[in-house]
Amino acid sequence: MPVRPARRAARTALAVTAVALLSATAAACGDTGALQGAGPTPTAASPARLWPDLRPASSPAYPYDVATRKTVRGITVHGDDIREVDPVDVVEAELAARPDDYGSKGAYHATVDRMKECRPGGNRARCPLLKPYYRDLTGDGRADLTLGFRLYPTNQTAVRVYTVEGHRLVQVLADNDAIVGVELAGRALIERSPADISGYEYRTTWVWDPGQRAMVFSRDEYLHVGDGRHGKTPSPTPSPADSAESPR
Repeated sequence: MPVRPARRAARTALAVTAVALLSATAAACGDTGALQGAGPTPTAASPARLWPDLRPASSPAYPYDVATRKTVRGITVHGDDIREVDPVDVVEAELAARPDDYGSKGAYHATVDRMKECRPGGNRARCPLLKPYYRDLTGDGRADLTLGFRLYPTNQTAVRVYTVEGHRLVQVLADNDAIVGVELAGRALIERSPADISGYEYRTTWVWDPGQRAMVFSRDEYLHVGDGRHGKTPSPTPSPADSAESPR
């Protein structure tokens, strides 16, 4: 990329000043601490563009849902405080809204019975809901809700992010995957999933997009993790109402 004249002039002035200061220091101190040559500098090489006449593809190789945004029906957020929403109610609202996935013939049908154990008096060890986390991922200064729950009878985990808009609970991220770990880094959510080669894993990053008002797919990495072992799958929380992380 060509350097703009203003930037070139500023950099030249800084370089001249630095050389003058170094020269003055060397003169004052004799030969001690004099500048030493580091050898020849490698020639910078610009990226080589291959097949410049290749016809661009007119459509993506495969579809990928880069954003999810929908209002959760049946849940009102009083005072716009997302901590006042029961995570169990949030998950059960999804189960009721998606019978194709959670009905008797759905891929995740066993999740419905397991969610009954999340209520008071249930067997909390069988509850598929993981500990909820609260952090501002949208940048509006208020906490958002990150939920995870196991999708039985599969080995997948559902990852969901919710925000509040005008007393309404809005889902802004929905992803299902075989997950070995989830991280919140600033306003990004990172999912770690096992790869098909020992010692590697996939890492998918989702970030808030103000234009789409949703968490959008940002980066997909295939990374070497060392000895071939993966982290443990998150365990269901003993109690969905337990304390959760506050915004950092």
